[in-house]
Amino acid sequence: MSATKALKAEAREKAGKGAARALRREGKIPAVIYGGKKAPVGISLDRRELTLLLHAGGFKTTVFEIDTGSGKERAIPRDYQRDPVKDTLLHIDFFRVSASSVVDVEVPVHFLNEDDCPGIKKRGGVLNVVLHAVHVKAGVNDIPSAIEVDLKGLQIGDIIHANSVKLPKGVTFAADDLDELTIATIAAPTVVAEEIAEEQAEAAAENRGETAEPEEGAEGEAADTDAEDADAKQDEDKKSESRKSQDD
Repeated sequence: MSATKALKAEAREKAGKGAARALRREGKIPAVIYGGKKAPVGISLDRRELTLLLHAGGFKTTVFEIDTGSGKERAIPRDYQRDPVKDTLLHIDFFRVSASSVVDVEVPVHFLNEDDCPGIKKRGGVLNVVLHAVHVKAGVNDIPSAIEVDLKGLQIGDIIHANSVKLPKGVTFAADDLDELTIATIAAPTVVAEEIAEEQAEAAAENRGETAEPEEGAEGEAADTDAEDADAKQDEDKKSESRKSQDD
């Protein structure tokens, strides 16, 4: 389960785009804490510290205890914005939580026991991941760092649906129709698929070749016509030689 982490912040006195740009020039990231039937609180955070936390993974599943200078707020990251060109952090939204809160969070999917998956290790199949992350509901003290999917014993053609995945205690999938929510499949080897495609292409080429060949009757008619033309030419040559002899 994700552990609570401490985060130092400063109260933000001014709001608006101009104030936010000024904070970014100082190496800070504007943020807001909202929810919990309390008024929103504007804060600023150290950009370097926040960037490291974001790159470490599990950022949006971590509960932070934020020291605002005037008190401490327990909150979870709900959303963040990045610069579309520079890919730098622009703003972060935190949602207040309490010990009894149940939250909807997106957590990554980790696949286990690939070496014990016959479809992959023995038959050369491929793990086709459909969902790299899933939405779950959990208490703030039960938020998992990841959802684990066991591949042991799976064969080529097997489909892993959400309803077949064992979740930690206190965690449920946020989606309905779990028997239709596909997380991954064990697909046939790529080489086999390519060989089948090549065989189909060769068969199609052979069919085109057979279609293009002339019918036997047409070949016979063409041969008869050529023979008649040759005989006519020989008769014409003989007549020409006979006329030439008479003239001489």
